[in-house]
Amino acid sequence: MSDTSNEAVRQPTEIDRIAEEWVTTLAELDPDVAIWIGLPGRHGEYADTSPAGHERYVTEARKVVDALQAATPVDDVDWVTKTDLTSDLTLWLEASDAGLWKRDVNVIASPAQELRNVYDLMPTATEADWSTIAEKLGNLPGAVEGYIETLRLGIRDGDVPAKRQVREVLEQLGRHAADDGFFFTFTGDAAPEGGGDLPESLKADLASGAETAAAAYGRLAGFFRDELEPAARQEDAFGRELYELQSRRFLGAKIDLDETYEWGIEELSRMVEEQNRIANEIKPGATVEEAIAVLDADPKRILKGTDALQQWMQQLSDRAVEELSRSHFDIPDPVKKLECRIAPTQEGGIYYTSPSDDFSRAGRMWWSVPEGVTEFGTWRETTTVYHEGVPGHHLQLGQAVYNRATLNTWRRQLAGTSGHAEGWALYAERLMEELGYLDDPGDRLGMLDGQRMRAARVVLDIGVHLGKPRLDGNGKWDFDYAFEFMKKNVNMNEPFVRFEVNRYFGWPGQAPSYKVGQRIWEQLRDEYRERQGDAYSAKEFHRKALDLGGVGLDTLREALRR
Repeated sequence: MSDTSNEAVRQPTEIDRIAEEWVTTLAELDPDVAIWIGLPGRHGEYADTSPAGHERYVTEARKVVDALQAATPVDDVDWVTKTDLTSDLTLWLEASDAGLWKRDVNVIASPAQELRNVYDLMPTATEADWSTIAEKLGNLPGAVEGYIETLRLGIRDGDVPAKRQVREVLEQLGRHAADDGFFFTFTGDAAPEGGGDLPESLKADLASGAETAAAAYGRLAGFFRDELEPAARQEDAFGRELYELQSRRFLGAKIDLDETYEWGIEELSRMVEEQNRIANEIKPGATVEEAIAVLDADPKRILKGTDALQQWMQQLSDRAVEELSRSHFDIPDPVKKLECRIAPTQEGGIYYTSPSDDFSRAGRMWWSVPEGVTEFGTWRETTTVYHEGVPGHHLQLGQAVYNRATLNTWRRQLAGTSGHAEGWALYAERLMEELGYLDDPGDRLGMLDGQRMRAARVVLDIGVHLGKPRLDGNGKWDFDYAFEFMKKNVNMNEPFVRFEVNRYFGWPGQAPSYKVGQRIWEQLRDEYRERQGDAYSAKEFHRKALDLGGVGLDTLREALRR
């Protein structure tokens, strides 16, 4: 399928117009969308997080689905847009009808985090930027009240989150509400970039905004403690019906969950066998644990402090971009810039944020370092830099943003699924192994440590939410068993493992999308290679696939076959 070329400007179509209007509508409904993709907008405001705000979103989404169904594609680009945007909105509407929005609480990606996370993306270069931040801080109480109203509706209707998620998020809320929490540290360091100082009046507005925002989080914490937790359900599992819906949303594809569960068990076993072979390379006769001890005792592989971590990440990323752009990928100049940063939170996790539409904000790799973690093993994290950077997320998502001559704004900035993005990033890790960037057995063991974790969570996530029997045969999956299972399969500290397991319990279907997405990417490459025969070019496959931008994996499969 020929969907892209940044060299020839494509004339926008009726389907492009529908997609562009949807982006405009989204930015109006949720100003954080405009911040995310770098569009002008009401950046100092929040979305209406109340049930009335949700209903407006539903109304607008249905209008777009109807408009797309009435529109006729004029080319392959249109076909992808119509197919994928229709699928995306239809799945979202299914989730809405299922009431998931009324119980939207988890430890990583719910309004409890997102109301704060947006400040990581807001510009801070000028006095005007900080004035917008002060305005947004002042508007946080309204967003909190809307969220509380939505969760109260869920309590009334019996659509409530699990107690475990409420309790874990309650701890996060308390940290943000504290006198030394994010809002005070963020505004306390406020200054324009390039030197100088802010006016005293603006400093006062920021200080007042920090007080207001922290108090709003305190109000949310009180609601969680006094109203939501008593009403929350004991059961962690979502059940098969809701889990199937969540899986389709995160993959953009329908899979056989029972077959995937069995495949996950087999894949996990393969990862363990591969690790054992490499452990023997590191120290003849060593177990994986003994090989890890050797690596952890090697001072050349240890970084001390977040400053050293950030510098190492940036240097490794810069080198990968420079070398791969010469040999294996055509990386446009704007995409070559990737900023590696330590996140202003301590929640755990590593993540990527796309560049703004005009590249005035570069793509960024963020590391949220848990409190008390001060040492980092490079052997574990070399593959992480490739996963988040190049040829992983940054190449994938940055290339879509760059391809504005062909792709509408929705395709460049907002389309896609976790299975597509995270599946590509895991595929990219294996690709870097093939290209010789993980020849060091320690770095390769680190890659496999991550791949083993992703395989383990396919098993854990499906096992928990579908009520599968435990692998030891002693009843069904529960939290304690899941925690011990992950500790056995992940060489990470306990706070990280606990956070991860809580994430899987509260955000079903997302974690497996990484490894399942990788599986589908590899299947698609193999199918493409078989069709092409001797004419197959990996570079061409990657270009064609990435030039589509973010899509659901079923859309990607059909697009590559067309």
